[in-house]
Amino acid sequence: MAKISLREFKTLLPYLARYRSRYIWGLICLVAVDLAQLLIPQFMGQAVDLIGSGGFHVRDLLVIAGSMIGVMGAISLGRFLWRFCIHGASRRIETEMREKLFDHLLTLSYDFYQSHKIGDLMARFTNDLSAVRESIGMGLVALIDGTVMAISILVIIFLQDAGTAGLAIIPLPLITLIILFFGSAVGKRFLKAQETYSAMSDTVQETFAGIRVVKSFVKEWWFIKKFADTNDDYRDANMELVKLFGIFFPFISLLSGLTSLIVLLIGGIRVVEGFISPGDMVALFRYLQMLIWPLMGAGFVVNMIQRGAVSLGRVNEIMRTQPAIASPEKPKLPLKTTETAIEIRSLSFAYAGDPEHPALEDINLTIKQGALVGILGRTGSGKSTLIKTFTRMIDPPGETVFVKGIAVGDWDLQELRKCFGVTPQDSYLFSDSIKNNIAYGLQEDRALEKELLLANAGSLSSIDRDLEAFTQGWDTIIGERGLTLSGGQKQRAAISRAVIGEPEILVLDDALSAVDAETEKRILTGLLKERRGKTTVIISHRVSTLKNADLVVVLDKGRIAEYGSPQDLIAQGGFYARMAALQQLDQSEEKES
Repeated sequence: MAKISLREFKTLLPYLARYRSRYIWGLICLVAVDLAQLLIPQFMGQAVDLIGSGGFHVRDLLVIAGSMIGVMGAISLGRFLWRFCIHGASRRIETEMREKLFDHLLTLSYDFYQSHKIGDLMARFTNDLSAVRESIGMGLVALIDGTVMAISILVIIFLQDAGTAGLAIIPLPLITLIILFFGSAVGKRFLKAQETYSAMSDTVQETFAGIRVVKSFVKEWWFIKKFADTNDDYRDANMELVKLFGIFFPFISLLSGLTSLIVLLIGGIRVVEGFISPGDMVALFRYLQMLIWPLMGAGFVVNMIQRGAVSLGRVNEIMRTQPAIASPEKPKLPLKTTETAIEIRSLSFAYAGDPEHPALEDINLTIKQGALVGILGRTGSGKSTLIKTFTRMIDPPGETVFVKGIAVGDWDLQELRKCFGVTPQDSYLFSDSIKNNIAYGLQEDRALEKELLLANAGSLSSIDRDLEAFTQGWDTIIGERGLTLSGGQKQRAAISRAVIGEPEILVLDDALSAVDAETEKRILTGLLKERRGKTTVIISHRVSTLKNADLVVVLDKGRIAEYGSPQDLIAQGGFYARMAALQQLDQSEEKES
């Protein structure tokens, strides 16, 4: 469980400084409202004494009533102004923090998202930032309001009748001790509640993201139970808070009631003895009634500040995370002319979670400019890991992977990735139109060519052949993660997205596995024609996909097992030749059947 620290609020100082004028005016209005409220008991006391005197004119009461109405009108206006200033500022800070958090998350590297669940990140975007807003909005208001009111009321009642006031405040030290204990307990319980909310969000996100699998295996009952368990945990964590509040506020009310009882007994005696007037007694009683809010408000302050500290700590935990992969301070410019697109020198790489078993070991490879290169290998042989080093989705050791003559670690990260068009194994599509999903691959400086490039990319991947089947053509909304498309359609849309920007280097990671042989042939023929002079790297389990490659690399357990043209590898009789013979046999059997 994370440590709770009020020092987390230091990170809010730049935001508070930016909106200091709003906070200053809001606090001025708040204090003015508090001082104005202190006049109301005085008016009430004057009215009681006036009526008790027996000889008064209605006009005198109307003057007092009019004064009270005027003060109440000023109080209403002041309350509007401090709400507008302070709550408005806290809402703006929340918005800026949410945008900053989102921007920062986009800078974090691929490995961060492997160790952090999306549901937990969503909880920090919603519940945690809302709690931070409450702490710098209503929490600040309750703190200033309670402090001003409590000090002012205590000063007034002591000046008015020190004897009665001294006895009436006897319960206050006990209330202070209870508030201190309450604050510590709230912080721990609220942190647990936020963590269980994150777990519940994770369950919901994973369930609906994998709804096809859930329904295919008829596992709705299992996820219903899983959600019910996390939902119950969230309820139990919040019930711990509810129980705490259920004890705290009634007990504070009891102690506050004791002060009223003391005033009634002692104050009543002093009125009878003539030490104070009935009006002073009414005013004193009213002031002590008003003192209940600062006492109760202290609980709210502690609650909101503790919640805010917990939530701000969770947000700051993300904000303090630095991207594991970032651009160097002084990136190098690529060579203007080079015969080599990609060069790999003695590359060995192991994932942090399994350092004893390298995913890649002693890889040496040169991919010439304009070459069509195929990569083949068993599952887990390191194919996807290898191509991730090209774009620094994972960070290779220094001086091992070079693009256009420059080590990938010396490139500006965005410029490096602009050189590539990548279709990963997971053909992820956004909940948007087909057109927009493809156009994501287009850089802003080519937006004017969007329609022409879209048509070319759609033709190259053959996705344009399916447009008649889509209800609204290019503008058809495909649903979250491309839910309404077949596997082949998703792959072809992803290929279109990769080629639309006409990248210098195209990487297709098993991007044709779900398309039929005829469509695959059409796509490969189009790639050879349209990308003449540009580099293309294709990972595939199909030998037929790689038969036109200039070079084929066969990986086995992270090492290069075979290397050469398709014809050379057939002649060698190794893994490539065996796969070619096996797949040719499968095709022959399919034709006979």
